[in-house]
Amino acid sequence: MACCTNLEDFYGRVGASGKIRYYNRVVFLDRAGRRAVLESSPLPPPLHLAPSFLMLPFLSWRDKRSIGRAMLHIVQQGGAAGGAPRNGDSSTMLEWLRSEGQTPEAIERVWRSVLVSALDEELDRAGARYGVDVFWKAFLKNRRGFEVGIPTVPLGELYGGCREAIERRGGTVRTRTAVRGLRVEAGRVAAAVLADGGEIGADVFLSAVPHDALLELLPADVVGGEAVFCGLRELRSSPITGVHLWLDREVTAEPYMALLERTTQWIFNKTRLYADNPAQAGASVAGASRSGGTEPLHPSTQPPSLGGQYLQLVISASYDLVEKSRQEIVELCWREVQETLPAARVAQLVKATVVKEVAATFSPAPGCDRLRPGPRSPLENLYLAGDWTATGWPATMEGAVRSGYRAAEAILADGGRPRKLVREDLPAQGFSRLGASS
Repeated sequence: MACCTNLEDFYGRVGASGKIRYYNRVVFLDRAGRRAVLESSPLPPPLHLAPSFLMLPFLSWRDKRSIGRAMLHIVQQGGAAGGAPRNGDSSTMLEWLRSEGQTPEAIERVWRSVLVSALDEELDRAGARYGVDVFWKAFLKNRRGFEVGIPTVPLGELYGGCREAIERRGGTVRTRTAVRGLRVEAGRVAAAVLADGGEIGADVFLSAVPHDALLELLPADVVGGEAVFCGLRELRSSPITGVHLWLDREVTAEPYMALLERTTQWIFNKTRLYADNPAQAGASVAGASRSGGTEPLHPSTQPPSLGGQYLQLVISASYDLVEKSRQEIVELCWREVQETLPAARVAQLVKATVVKEVAATFSPAPGCDRLRPGPRSPLENLYLAGDWTATGWPATMEGAVRSGYRAAEAILADGGRPRKLVREDLPAQGFSRLGASS
């Protein structure tokens, strides 16, 4: 989203800015198939989305009043920094919403539809501070905050500039080089031990792997003897499931849409999104996960020609799908697509692929901040990056970039060359400045 200022900066650094297309409207489809659009108006923040919000057909006036009161409270407090969660860091987002008098329909059709995707966690598991912060930064603080940026190319192409940026500065990138562990001597990392038995020595080491993977790389006595590393064992993980569908015809012209009260949360029209790069529109998915592979619905078929359509469905906090087979997941999601999009009822599903990531992100549970370390580790020359570190953000790409920037700042500062890399948030605009300054 546009409120992700450091991610936007990062894309500029690696030459990917031109591969992101921003949209200033979000289309919602409710269970009855009713279509609604959330888009900005000329009114100043936090009122810029109010006209389209008031027109949402799947909310009653009672629902809208309750949401409006909660939004006003967030603005008055200037986001989570003002202590909006009444029970401090111990309350869940669901508890906060109920304390704000939110109706069940408002919780399910607005708060949950946004926050489960943003936090990759259910409302009764996610910390209230993070949920409040999402609405403050994305929907209330700044006019651009809610704009959605979507890549026009596959992720492999989007991040290709990372390697080039490193190599231009004299660095070396080694792929297919698995690290088996870190050799620690006298409170320092002496070398990274490779799977083939070789070692790589360095003055400074920066880990950017998931928190559970880091624990596997460190010696057991180091993990057991340091509270920072022991605490990582308490960080929970949350799953994400992606479902890729290739159809024989076009069933929607929308680039993306959010589904309400469905298992499927988002549909991305990759054919439309890749329109500037037609060679990708019918390409197969190259997505290997840490915990699962891919499986076609009909292995004998090929992706359709450019006359068909390629849809990607995303389901965050997909706990209910973890134990389901890929065939069951495809059948469930295809049924929801057909129920939601009338044109899909006469379409043929040519191929389907499921990417199931059981431990996709860390869970932003209440109290998790005490477990999230800063960029410096207990080992003198080991620095930490990853969205699970203490970034102030949940598990997002923005949090991941911030962690890398903060780690780089720490390395430079410890080397006697301090430099600020983390970019500021979007500034508060309109009436929202009153809340931000209070």
